[in-house]
Amino acid sequence: VQLQASGGGSVQAGDSLRLSCVASGRTPGSYVMTWFRQASEKEREFVAAITWRIELTDYSDSVKGRFTISRDNAKNTLYLQMNNLKPEDTAVYYCAGANSNFLQRSRYDVWGQGTLVTVSS
Repeated sequence: VQLQASGGGSVQAGDSLRLSCVASGRTPGSYVMTWFRQASEKEREFVAAITWRIELTDYSDSVKGRFTISRDNAKNTLYLQMNNLKPEDTAVYYCAGANSNFLQRSRYDVWGQGTLVTVSS
């Protein structure tokens, strides 16, 4: 599986963006996918995760209620709908995947290339 993220851009605080991550190749039945982000000079942090088969979801406290992770099985695509964006959401966003039936916040072994989101106040 290879991952290709897109959808980043520059927006104003309060705006929305939707990130996409296309998985080339067939995702295994037992698969979990995630979004991480890394702001300048900061550690990469977990944002959200979803199990591919039954769509269990998990969110970091900083995005809960504003971001929604989802997937389209027919399009082999992962999404991150980001609403009410804040300047502190500015970061490079990465999608990643792992063979698992369970939600997890680490141990992902396939990563996309990242897409930049910039939120100005």
